[in-house]
Amino acid sequence: MAKNKNGYKAPKVTWKRDFQRNWVVYLFFVPILVIQIIFHYIPMFGIVMAFENFQVAKGFFGSPFVGLDNFKELFFGAEFPNAIKNTVLIGLLKATIGFIAPIIFAFLLSLLRSKKYKRTVQTLSYLPNFVAAVIVAAILREFVAKDGPITLLFHNIFGTENMNLLASTKEPVFKLIYLFMGIWQSIGWGSIMYVSAIATVSGDLHEAAAIDGATRLQRLFKITLPCILPTIVMMMVLNVGLCFSVGFDSILLLYMPSTYPVADCVYTYTYRYAFGGAAPNYGLSSASGLFQSVIATILLVGSNNLSRKMVGSSLF
Repeated sequence: MAKNKNGYKAPKVTWKRDFQRNWVVYLFFVPILVIQIIFHYIPMFGIVMAFENFQVAKGFFGSPFVGLDNFKELFFGAEFPNAIKNTVLIGLLKATIGFIAPIIFAFLLSLLRSKKYKRTVQTLSYLPNFVAAVIVAAILREFVAKDGPITLLFHNIFGTENMNLLASTKEPVFKLIYLFMGIWQSIGWGSIMYVSAIATVSGDLHEAAAIDGATRLQRLFKITLPCILPTIVMMMVLNVGLCFSVGFDSILLLYMPSTYPVADCVYTYTYRYAFGGAAPNYGLSSASGLFQSVIATILLVGSNNLSRKMVGSSLF
């Protein structure tokens, strides 16, 4: 047992003692625990569908067991390598440009002197996050159509071909459109964590640096950035873990058969093959979901260990 400053041994804190002292907190936690079990852990039993020729009428226990046949059908599909390539490329774009954009936006907000203007900009930047993907995709289609303002802007300034940009099969046109649509929609919402972290940085450090002649930009990189580095690392680890799960809904709304070679990802590839035929193939979709979950877990653990070794900070 540890001793306090008076030399007396402090009693060891056990779970039973902590429960007696904080039973109200545990009571509030019960509904959350029940929701987690019902909606997250019990559905995990559906993984067995990945190893079955699942049929709704026969259920989990009556459907025939097929072993790894669903995974073979998934991996050896003619278009699967292309879907993997597109998923990796889009994931890398999201993990780099898409990840850095909210950080830069948070830094720019911190440089604003007017609090009223800063709050207005923040509020407006949050709004796109609450717009449905269907609406965002419809607006984007109009902007990049053959006679759309973005298409005409690039045609008149850079001399690009006057065509529907979403129909372009050139790399990386579709991927960049998807990336910047995601940035526009989530840059404000994604900056909340960084804005909050910047607000916790001690003002005394900035005042001392300003007295020594440091500019605002120097204070940003020498004080603010090191202070919020643990938050950036935490978000980076989560972002890397999710980068393989490229957004299914946005790509499905934007792509077309002619752009499958440059736009098809694992999610959309699985959707077309599992649910595009006469009868849905639940086993194939479950195998794809399990495969992507394993990859995401490996990326999450790997990025966490890498950040611990490189910067001494990690999520777990």
